[in-house]
Amino acid sequence: MTTRNIQGGAGLGVMLKAALPAVPVVNQLPGVKKSGSTLPDLTLTTSGVVERDKVAAYNAVCGFATKDTAPVPYLHMLAFPLHMALMTDSSFPFVALGMVHLENSISQHRPVAYGEKVDLSLSAANLRPHARGKLFDMNVTATVGDEVVWESTSSYLRMGKGDREKGDRGTTFNEVSPGGIPWKLPEDLGRKYGAVSGDRNPIHLYPITAKALGFPRHIAHGMWSKARCIAAIENRLPDAVRVEVGFKKPIFLPGTVTFGQQASDQGIDFSLSNPKNGDFHLLGRTTAL
Repeated sequence: MTTRNIQGGAGLGVMLKAALPAVPVVNQLPGVKKSGSTLPDLTLTTSGVVERDKVAAYNAVCGFATKDTAPVPYLHMLAFPLHMALMTDSSFPFVALGMVHLENSISQHRPVAYGEKVDLSLSAANLRPHARGKLFDMNVTATVGDEVVWESTSSYLRMGKGDREKGDRGTTFNEVSPGGIPWKLPEDLGRKYGAVSGDRNPIHLYPITAKALGFPRHIAHGMWSKARCIAAIENRLPDAVRVEVGFKKPIFLPGTVTFGQQASDQGIDFSLSNPKNGDFHLLGRTTAL
């Protein structure tokens, strides 16, 4: 296993690097061409301090109340540059652009306070068939000193030839009926979340950039939708908690979604759905650790 430290965030240069392997002719150049069929035996690491101002900006976009600790999904912001660095590494076999984020699980073992220095490590694992291509996991561990405080697994799909009979069918979640007041999402939500997260994937920014990648218009970030759901139930969650979600159908911007929640034996089941046709955008659940 090779370990490499990464400095800096996921800037525009990284996004350009992610796009180059999808550009005809350019994608055949040495150092750009993607090949291989196995995940790299590589761990990437980085460090970051949980800063009050940056958490406040994130909270404002995602709907979290102000507290003395970072919200459950916040450390994904610190880990995101690792995701991009690994997917754009020359050893990574798949093109990053067009990757589909299908599921995300976060386990918070304790809240992280402002000023704490967090060390993060990421590696890819569990490459497996899926009905629509190949599925793999990005696993992140966050520590403060020698203490594991936070872990996450993001499952990504690389579209292609799949296995409809034996492919991974994903996690099964309870379907939760919508309730409460619909949330109206503004046209610039993707740009606002991109500014605080560093995730400036073109499918989230403008109609014209999304259309270039096959979408009728731009879509909300999956991790924003997860964060917004967590914000709606945050005051009912224990300090040590696992929050799992499956991303179902994209949320087009501007748009309207309806949140639903119900108590379960383990915690809370929740959903985001389309108020017009009832289609689910997201299904999730919480479990006390």
